[in-house]
Amino acid sequence: MITSSMQQPIKNVCRIFRELWMIKKLKLFFVRGGGYGLIRIIDKLDFSRFQKNPKWIIGFSDVTVLHSHIHANFGIETIHATMAAGFMDSHSSESLRNALFGESLSCNIDTHILSRTGNAKGVLVGGNLAILCSLIGSGSDIDTSGKILFIEDIGEYLFRLDRMMWQLKRAGKLENITGLIVGGMTDMKDNDDPFGKAAYEIISEAVKEYGYPVYFGFPAGHQTDNRVIIFGSMTNLSINATTSNFEQRTSN
Repeated sequence: MITSSMQQPIKNVCRIFRELWMIKKLKLFFVRGGGYGLIRIIDKLDFSRFQKNPKWIIGFSDVTVLHSHIHANFGIETIHATMAAGFMDSHSSESLRNALFGESLSCNIDTHILSRTGNAKGVLVGGNLAILCSLIGSGSDIDTSGKILFIEDIGEYLFRLDRMMWQLKRAGKLENITGLIVGGMTDMKDNDDPFGKAAYEIISEAVKEYGYPVYFGFPAGHQTDNRVIIFGSMTNLSINATTSNFEQRTSN
């Protein structure tokens, strides 16, 4: 289990990662909470042993740094899931069990009014929206072309959410994806002078010119029901007027 701390020297944290990756019997890294600070050390981590003996990386939020770096550089699957300290929901824990035992993952919900119907297939990438934007242009930046993109976030002002969506758009991250999955946009904030649109409306506007399906309301992100999704895994979306369906199976 990994816990992030800004109090440990970077060289000590890198050493801990290196030593853990050497343990062949260790099958997964479960982030206990947080994850802030990964962006400070990601370029100093030695992934050579991880490549030879991959392990599940499990976490979300700032752990998006690890997810994105591993996918961009090594193409190894990772798990977007609630931190170890946050499993209070049966749906979340059951979906993690399914992922770890190689069983298929699926989620069927009523179609959100802003969702766009259609079918999509592609490798799933993404994570926390703010972190994804912070990685653009770096060695951890993901290629979204031909893939399904997942985004979620928490506590952002609506005008900042709008700015981040336009940053993704201008960077070419939204144009050539095969589908978009939007998870929780939790505790979004507005100014005294209202922005005029809700979070999902902002996202819908940013992708309105594209034809791919958009799955709003997927139960993942900073919320109690935080279902597991596997980055790097082939994913199928099917969205009609009444039902939105997500299916995925790990190749590991």
